[in-house]
Amino acid sequence: MVDFTLWDIFRNLLLAARWTIALSLIAFIGGGIVGLALLVARIAKLPGAEPLVAGYVQLFQGTPLLMQLFLAYFGLALFGLNVSPWVAAALALTLYSSAFLTEIWRGCVNAVPKGQWEASTALALNLREQLRFVVGPQALRVAVPPTVGFLVQVVKGTALASVIGFIELTKAGTMITNATFAPFKVYACVALLYFALCYPISAWSLRLERKLHGQR
Repeated sequence: MVDFTLWDIFRNLLLAARWTIALSLIAFIGGGIVGLALLVARIAKLPGAEPLVAGYVQLFQGTPLLMQLFLAYFGLALFGLNVSPWVAAALALTLYSSAFLTEIWRGCVNAVPKGQWEASTALALNLREQLRFVVGPQALRVAVPPTVGFLVQVVKGTALASVIGFIELTKAGTMITNATFAPFKVYACVALLYFALCYPISAWSLRLERKLHGQR
């Protein structure tokens, strides 16, 4: 058994937490870009967009993230594409995030009164102008709190990337536990770090919700 001090454990977990943060940001930003594209395609009523986007959302919301990670890592290899755990985790989490974000934002756009759409149409605004000047700003006020809150789910979802060998916070905790045989101490530190990452985001989401609702 390797003699690790509490500081040694915490320091190594902090180093691994960098990859948890990096993966979370990539998945959240990438998911936001894909989710926005899906939302616009749906709003614009492009031919076939509605059933395709609805099926996409149902697929990624209706299957476990763990299975999506396995398919991204092992499934692509069946087609001759050997991807690293980092790429597979980023891809799976991006697609997973996009499915949830596009639904969150669709609900926020639908929350804008129909009269706003009709008024902007009467002003001869095209769809891009409607979203930019009329509907978008109103939907944004509703969307910010749940969008920020979803980031917490993304951060926690990165823990599942450990099953395909991606070394983030949870995987580092498992490796340190195997070396120290002190699971309670190690995973207590892991939990503390996840809390340190997620609590400020949750508090910020709640604060934004109160602030934006108070401005109505």
